[in-house]
Amino acid sequence: MPSPQQARAQASAITSGRTAPVAEPSPTSRLRALFDQPRLSPGQRRIAQYLIEHLTEAAFLSITDLADRVGVSQPSVTRFASAVGFSGYPALRERLQAIALGTLAGGPGEENRANELQAAVDAEIENLENLRRDLADPDRVIDVGRKLSGSVPLTVLGLRISGSLAEYFAYAARRIHPDVRLVTRGGTVAYDALLQSREAGGTWVLAFSLPRHAHETLGAVRVARRAGLKVALVTDLALGPIADEADVTFASGTGSRLVFDSYAAPGVMCAALLQAMTDADPERTQARLEEYEQIADEHRFFLGD
Repeated sequence: MPSPQQARAQASAITSGRTAPVAEPSPTSRLRALFDQPRLSPGQRRIAQYLIEHLTEAAFLSITDLADRVGVSQPSVTRFASAVGFSGYPALRERLQAIALGTLAGGPGEENRANELQAAVDAEIENLENLRRDLADPDRVIDVGRKLSGSVPLTVLGLRISGSLAEYFAYAARRIHPDVRLVTRGGTVAYDALLQSREAGGTWVLAFSLPRHAHETLGAVRVARRAGLKVALVTDLALGPIADEADVTFASGTGSRLVFDSYAAPGVMCAALLQAMTDADPERTQARLEEYEQIADEHRFFLGD
């Protein structure tokens, strides 16, 4: 039986397709809308993809048969039904049967649907549109950017897959901030770094927690709070144990259509916070950027344009 990651890879295999307007949503679009709302685990995405690809057959399977076809346990199917908002598998199957019967009766077909890559881009566009609405009032970003700018040192925390955005943020922040400390290792190593940052006078931590959310991140955030540090969190969930521990949370959606998640909206959120930091102390920003450009020119860091 393939692993959950292998199943996601198979389910997300790129196939040809063309985008064209349709009068009403196709069955695939309706199912994706149904399944994209919650944060599904890789195993649950495997069930969702099977239902999307085999709708007319799967909609009439018993829970035992569906579990056997997908290669998961019956409790996994029950948990999946609950995760997508149904009281149990019978309620989910009833909805699936209604969609499937509409297809058999001559409903909108699949020939005009977007291919998998286009669908992933569409989902990220929606995430960015949601973020744009959230940033209609920039006061909270401006305020947090000012506080991050004033924290010396400033600690940036990102563990496991969240480390990529943390590294991006820390790399850019070092151009405009005198002491940025990046923490990408969990456990007691992270605890040491957080405690040292507080002892050195730091007041804030910028933490990243993206799916799948790590227990190590929750532990590190709790240590930071106990040490007296404030925590700003960039994540995809406004609610949850890590968000509950943060002093301020910036939640923006991540793309979950492909094998690995994509982070267009969290990336823009990073850039917005960096912009707020540069605006918080323009004189320091200008001086540091000019100094960096002189060093970069002297040592030829970059290729000429």
